[in-house]
Amino acid sequence: MADVWLSSLITATPQEGFELAITLSRRGVKYTQPDTEVLHKLRPDYANNADSLTAASHVIAINFQTVAAANDYWRKK
Repeated sequence: MADVWLSSLITATPQEGFELAITLSRRGVKYTQPDTEVLHKLRPDYANNADSLTAASHVIAINFQTVAAANDYWRKK
């Protein structure tokens, strides 16, 4: 994937930051498995597995930590 889509981690609000974290997580999956046919075939397996869903939430949380830190946790100084 050669498209440049991420120009900054800076967001206006924590909500936007969380949405960016989800996008980062989804993009990570897409980079790891670029074959959409395989992704769609595997989706029922992980979509109905509590461990897989917990792991996905963990990845989103880590990405949110990164975005929050980049935004100085949205604190006004």
